[in-house]
Amino acid sequence: MKKIKKRLPVPHFLRQKRVSKKPGQAPGTLHFTGEKRVENVIMNLYDYDTEQLSEHDLSKIDDSSPYLESPSKTWINVCGLHNVDKLKEIWSYFELHPLIQEDIISTNQRAKIEEYPNHMFFVLRMMVVNEATGQLNVEQVSIVLSNNSVLSFQESDHQIFEPVLHRLRNGAPRLRSHGPDYLAYALIDTIVDYYFKVLEHFGDEIELLEDKILDGFDESIPEQIHALRRKLIYFRKSVWPLRDSLNSLIRDESHLIQEDNKIYYRDVYDHLVQINDGIENYRDMVIGMLDMHMSQVSNRMNEVMKVLTIIATIFIPLTFIAGVYGMNFEHMPELSFPWAYPAIWILMILTTLGMVYFFRKKDWL
Repeated sequence: MKKIKKRLPVPHFLRQKRVSKKPGQAPGTLHFTGEKRVENVIMNLYDYDTEQLSEHDLSKIDDSSPYLESPSKTWINVCGLHNVDKLKEIWSYFELHPLIQEDIISTNQRAKIEEYPNHMFFVLRMMVVNEATGQLNVEQVSIVLSNNSVLSFQESDHQIFEPVLHRLRNGAPRLRSHGPDYLAYALIDTIVDYYFKVLEHFGDEIELLEDKILDGFDESIPEQIHALRRKLIYFRKSVWPLRDSLNSLIRDESHLIQEDNKIYYRDVYDHLVQINDGIENYRDMVIGMLDMHMSQVSNRMNEVMKVLTIIATIFIPLTFIAGVYGMNFEHMPELSFPWAYPAIWILMILTTLGMVYFFRKKDWL
């Protein structure tokens, strides 16, 4: 019976089924392409200025009207993208462009930054390492920047923006006093900070895999290397477009991003350059590990072939002696000697010991 090799489990974000809208549909057609990650859509409102911070759970978007009409800054975080009808209420209230609406619920979007007449739209790929399991959780995050408010949309209710909330609650002066564009920067910067954690996670995986390769042969190593390479490629595809988009943002003029705050976006860009460099280094290391593994396999095969060659070489003279005295010619004088049989054995043993001594002296054995 043929033994079935157990394959490594594929990470969820790599085996996630891609769903796209049907060809020929009009731009702005709403079709949710992700997975339902929360039971109900959750809306949290945070209204703040230099003096106060108020937090509210919203059941309907109209309840945000008093805060949006005040001179304070307002941040509304929405968790859950599966209920399109509920999201339509939010989009209609803020008069979001149909293309923004479509991109928010198309969860396979490429990271990008787009500017519209009244809004600036950010799409990012959020990646968080689960400390307990070591698994990588991935989801799409969309951010819509307006003149006096920020909307953020998550697929799940994971508290990815808790560091920003902590700063708001502790009265961070820069975050409280700057405009919504600084809040949008803080949200993007938080996501990028998680990228460093992911990069460290991949670095740890590479170190463990290198140790495993050096410890000895394991037939599952090539599969682990290819799995790690796929994850690095996915990571690069998530980070690289955001870097290019931010580069364009800090160079172009925008009525929603203050010039004084562009320096902070430039700092995020620098972080993304650093992360991309780290990804490229890790990709080279992974390719090098595959070469290292193949070299070990070759060396192991060479050792096996060396042993077999030595054994075959030792048996060559023995086979010759046995062949000569196996011919049984009538006039072979040794056949009639009374000590011929033990003498041949002694000759074979001495020949074997002599060859073993010669191989050891040459350091071949």
